[in-house]
Amino acid sequence: MHRSWLIFSQAVTVALAVLFVVTTLKPQWLQSPAPPTSVTTNMAPALEPTALGPGGAFGSYAGAAKRAAPAVVSVITSKASAIDGPQGADPWFRYFFGDPQSPAQSGVGSGVIVSTDGYVLTNNHVVDSMDDIEVVLSDGRRSRAEVIGTDPESDIAVLRIDLDKLPAVAFGDSDALQVGDVVLAIGNPFGVGQTVTSGIVSALGRNQLGINTFENFIQTDAAINPGNSGGALVDATGNLMGINTAIYSRSGGNLGIGFAIPVSTARQVLDSLVRDGQVTRGWIGVEPRDLTPEMAETFNLAVSQGVLITGVLQGGPASEGGLRPGDVVTQVARKPVANTAQLLNAVASLKPRSRALLGVQRGDSAIEVTVTVAQRPRVGPPRQ
Repeated sequence: MHRSWLIFSQAVTVALAVLFVVTTLKPQWLQSPAPPTSVTTNMAPALEPTALGPGGAFGSYAGAAKRAAPAVVSVITSKASAIDGPQGADPWFRYFFGDPQSPAQSGVGSGVIVSTDGYVLTNNHVVDSMDDIEVVLSDGRRSRAEVIGTDPESDIAVLRIDLDKLPAVAFGDSDALQVGDVVLAIGNPFGVGQTVTSGIVSALGRNQLGINTFENFIQTDAAINPGNSGGALVDATGNLMGINTAIYSRSGGNLGIGFAIPVSTARQVLDSLVRDGQVTRGWIGVEPRDLTPEMAETFNLAVSQGVLITGVLQGGPASEGGLRPGDVVTQVARKPVANTAQLLNAVASLKPRSRALLGVQRGDSAIEVTVTVAQRPRVGPPRQ
């Protein structure tokens, strides 16, 4: 018995000594093996490198900015004094018209190169009535710009510059934008130089703001400031989604409410101005008014949304098609219209000399009226 106990105690002593040595010198020998890789769990997988942003860091939009920014330019404008010229030296002329040495008007805006041929989109209000227009590229090159055409009703102007190897932005699909999509505003705010700001699409289809005749704005909280007008609103991949146009501000600076013209509208204006030198829009000759609940109740109408027709131009397309004062237009080309701005945009998008179907509520009857669309007059009464 004594011999057995002695052997056991010696074995335990040796085992403890071996354990001490292994723990001190090779602790990895005592770690449990990793679980098989084929085991699945409900946990989300770790982010792969491909989930990182375009700039190489998570959440970065450096790739989008790098792609779009070279095509965004500064537009520097100036207008000579109205009394510049030889007569400015005449003392009687100076007496009646002032000092001819008074400073000329000038301004700074932005633009977007949309073609390697040199076509540049900007706002009409950036270049309106200006005598000299210069475009400055992000690489420092400068060029005098020719005005190809302007469209005050949409506030779009098309310029052209003569330079080689021009970068051009890629057009996106503004009709596919959704509220919450990330967008970048690129331009030259306050003339400080090219600047990129980020935000989201805050709203779509903004109208009745009193900015343009045709309004269908993208609203964004990306910082837009004076000087950004005519610049680019791009998506997270650098595709052009809009032309920055206006801000809501009580101080002159950004308050998080900016507006951009959708690229779908800007591109239609671009094509028309380059091809025809003017923008051609549809017109039917009516006096519209937004339908209010009070009006619907007064006229005992079966609809609560639409556009009340208060006047029809005699001999105009709507009159010839059978539309009457008191009718409520609810659809244009089978697309619903809920207010005057939507009716204006819908009719303007129709091609002159085409036939369009109007959905109309007349009293308690829903009818359809077919009109032959005419071309919208460039100057005339404010009819649709």
